[in-house]
Amino acid sequence: MGESGARRSGQPPEITQLVHPGQEILVQVVKDPISTKGARITSYISLPGRNVVYMPTVSHIGISRRITSGRQRRRLRRLVEQMRPPGSGFIVRTVAEDATNGQIRAEMDYLLRLWENIQANARVHRAPVLLYRDLDLALRVVRDHLTAALDRVIVDDRAQHDRMVRFVQAFMPAYAERIELYGGRDPIFDSYGIEHEIDRALERVVHLKSGGYLVFDQGEALTAIDVNTGKFVGAKGKTLEETITQTNLEAADEIAEQLRLRNLGGLIIIDFIDMDRESNRRKVYRRLQDALRKDRAKAHITKISEMGLVEMTRKRARESLQRMLTESCEYCNGRGYTKSKAAVAYEILRQIRREAAVHPPGEKVLVTAHPKVAELMRNEEKPAVDDTVKRIQCGIEVHGRKAFHVEKFEIKFKEGA
Repeated sequence: MGESGARRSGQPPEITQLVHPGQEILVQVVKDPISTKGARITSYISLPGRNVVYMPTVSHIGISRRITSGRQRRRLRRLVEQMRPPGSGFIVRTVAEDATNGQIRAEMDYLLRLWENIQANARVHRAPVLLYRDLDLALRVVRDHLTAALDRVIVDDRAQHDRMVRFVQAFMPAYAERIELYGGRDPIFDSYGIEHEIDRALERVVHLKSGGYLVFDQGEALTAIDVNTGKFVGAKGKTLEETITQTNLEAADEIAEQLRLRNLGGLIIIDFIDMDRESNRRKVYRRLQDALRKDRAKAHITKISEMGLVEMTRKRARESLQRMLTESCEYCNGRGYTKSKAAVAYEILRQIRREAAVHPPGEKVLVTAHPKVAELMRNEEKPAVDDTVKRIQCGIEVHGRKAFHVEKFEIKFKEGA
């Protein structure tokens, strides 16, 4: 059956009718490799901006559902319709509601020129070749997250701070003053408790303020979250049902936050503590729904069953925090986890900065660590070591010791650099 015959019969054409060996195809990576799964690619290209996303190969105009004003939706649709080339499309993002017509036109013009440059590069280069890379993490943060709801973005590196300020002044000048350069003496992770939150997000057990706790078990196919009352016995005069409901309500808030912190996605099963009353199950379900609305990743949840189970899915675009910051433990054949060598190396540098605060400049810092961590600090992470040397005005000397566990290290300050 030919291609036309396949279409008349309603059957999708075979892949051999659409592509052939040696053919060059322009594709975009839309999902990074995760665990054993490879990257997901598509030929439906999308180029994201702050206010709009350009789709050069799809004839469609979409407006964010979070823009509820009918007048604003009509304004944005007319504006996009005026500028989009035939056969292409745009998705208008939520932040565009507060953007002026001039700002949106300027961004659309930039994305149209960007697509022209990508096409021009594709014509002069042979595959495989990288034609375009999205903004790096620092600039994506301000492009996608800097809104009226965000007070400030704090950066502890002057070069990155200046880059971000220039970017914001060019594309969203009203928010330029919200990019702040951190000037504290303590590492920024210490000042804002980030180190503690990272460690907490890597733990299997998360304790609740009431005394209850959550248990996270992340597997290949799904993540299971178990809710327990622990030592929480409830307030005086409260029934067991009321105590259980209170624990589940607190757990719902914490689960939503942990899903964001841990970047958990895919299929998730939550085992709430059994509640006898349907009204209490509805109350916990609504609390979980409300907490998940703050999440940028799309989530779909089912109602709580009589056994207290909730099935939910959360969109996953990249590795979870655990897989990013940990690696299979070579001491237990993959049954446990240790911090990655890079994570330990940066932990060492942060500890050096803490201790340097009570030592005079000019001293030498002797670091003893696992040989692989030491090698990393002498090679790939040497720029970070050099930056720390400049900050504390002390030389750093790194030595490896085979007997050390990968997470163990020693730091000594000696006079006379």
